Amino acid sequence: MSNNLLKGKKGIIFGALDENSIAWKTALKVNEQGGEFVLTNAPVAMRMGSINDLSKQTNSLVIPADATRIEDLENLIEKTLNHFNNKIDFVLHSIGMSVNVRKGKHYTDLNHDWLAKGWDVSAVSFHKLLQSLYKMDAMNEWGSIVALSYMAAQRVFPNYNDMADNKAYLESIARSFGYFFGKEKKVRVNTISQSPTPTTAGKGVTGFDGFINYAEKMSPLGNASADECADYTITLFSDFTKKVTLQNLFHDGGFSNVGVSQEIIDIISNKS
Repeated sequence: MSNNLLKGKKGIIFGALDENSIAWKTALKVNEQGGEFVLTNAPVAMRMGSINDLSKQTNSLVIPADATRIEDLENLIEKTLNHFNNKIDFVLHSIGMSVNVRKGKHYTDLNHDWLAKGWDVSAVSFHKLLQSLYKMDAMNEWGSIVALSYMAAQRVFPNYNDMADNKAYLESIARSFGYFFGKEKKVRVNTISQSPTPTTAGKGVTGFDGFINYAEKMSPLGNASADECADYTITLFSDFTKKVTLQNLFHDGGFSNVGVSQEIIDIISNKS
């Protein structure tokens, strides 16, 4: 249902790979709520996904950009500003990758060249994006920038591997850069710590099915879906959250504040 929550607002959405991705679902929700946007992804990811289908559905321009390259980001931002003939109001950073996870390397035996690559893609790209937006004065006052994170930034999830480190770094960047963006340009910067979600990236984590079932049993409200995360992201892009910034916002059905649920206790008790 549309309430025109984002009517007149314009932005950039990173990372819409396919219809399972949170960025894809967020794009559909933004479009439904009256917002306009440019879609972007790395050229290699665009070849793997179906972003052009989403572009047609939402009547959106697609501009390829490697988020680890400043020159690509600056080109993307410049073309976006020219496309809209104005500054923008929102940005979604939905980018994450670990070569070590893909290759099945254990956390105690990481390839550190792969570690550096994943860190650059998953976390440092967010600083590069924020820095480019900041220097180019691309955001309207009370604009909103959101990056997607995960609770492994705070707690141990063994198979999440070096992505946990990447997410911790991502959240730190949001706070540190968000301070300056808020003080000097009245722009909000937040991260959303989402439930485990069966996206293409999420399903690449070893033991994902067991883990998502565990989280479902631990969360009083159950796991938050990708669609629900998109809805939550929309609220952060809207004018109803103008004073929310520097936050890591848990969107996980309550999982993050539960020590143990009765369902888990019952399972363990029955096995003992």
